Amino acid sequence: MRLGVLDIGSNTVHLLVVDAHWGAHPTPMSSTKATLRLAEKIEPSGRLSQVGEDALVSSVAEFTNIATSSGCAQVMAFATSAVRDASNTDSVLSHVKAETGVDVEVLSGADESRLTALAVRRWYGWSVGRVLNIDIGGGSLEMSNGVDEEPDVALSLPLGAGRVTREWLPEDPPGRRRVSMLRDWLDAEIAPGAERLLAAGVPDMVAGTSKTMRTLARLTGAAPSSAGPRIKRTLTASSLRQLIGFISRMTAADRKELEGLSSDRAGQIVAGALVAEAAMRALKVEALDICPWALREGVILRYLDTQAGFTPEHSGKVQ
Repeated sequence: MRLGVLDIGSNTVHLLVVDAHWGAHPTPMSSTKATLRLAEKIEPSGRLSQVGEDALVSSVAEFTNIATSSGCAQVMAFATSAVRDASNTDSVLSHVKAETGVDVEVLSGADESRLTALAVRRWYGWSVGRVLNIDIGGGSLEMSNGVDEEPDVALSLPLGAGRVTREWLPEDPPGRRRVSMLRDWLDAEIAPGAERLLAAGVPDMVAGTSKTMRTLARLTGAAPSSAGPRIKRTLTASSLRQLIGFISRMTAADRKELEGLSSDRAGQIVAGALVAEAAMRALKVEALDICPWALREGVILRYLDTQAGFTPEHSGKVQ
């Protein structure tokens, strides 16, 4: 079965086309994305602007056509933080449906965390024991801890790399004092959630997911994506601290020249690194493994489970 997964995030709209069936490894066939930065198009009133809404409709229409021409039997469209936080979500998605025929499911933060945890569990298997996962998106930070496919604790905090950049780091490069203040604030924001996660049990392994985490690992010496998904990649707290000291003194234009950092993430990678550092510090993590699967794969796996008749009580609503 060929499936299309349309991920509407805070920064990008991303279409992943895969060949998949229940019990098998989903095989990516193509990947297409557009940088819309919807989170930056939220007006002071809380509404997604008309410009943002029109751009979203256009992208969904274009990507649906790509999915159809690619032979997809099903297109699963879901939205995360930016659309979820907008005060006019219902009217925006009604417009998308009217113009494109696509029903977009808005995932809660907790469902994002659960579905990502599912993907991580399926990637590593049961032998790794209890898994703690950290995922940094554009608008939110998801964390989970569990020994089963349904984690014991699944949390979402409004601490995404893009959001933190907009709210805390308007200067380029950010001032040293501002970075220090942000570190203290992140510690306070993450502490209650970290306490809940650690109370669930000591993890046997710690994983990191998302483009931000993969980029941080690459910037600290991990293998490039061209080496393939099965190459072991790690991110250590010590290397992350060194990286922050380096990139926080650079302008976004200079960061764009760094190997392994895409130009569309150069402006928010400092905030992403500080969120990762704070999460690892709060959770007492010295090193984590980068998992190549994350939310999109979790959506695919849950859909296949549903088609096979498995419907966990707390699964995401994407069907």
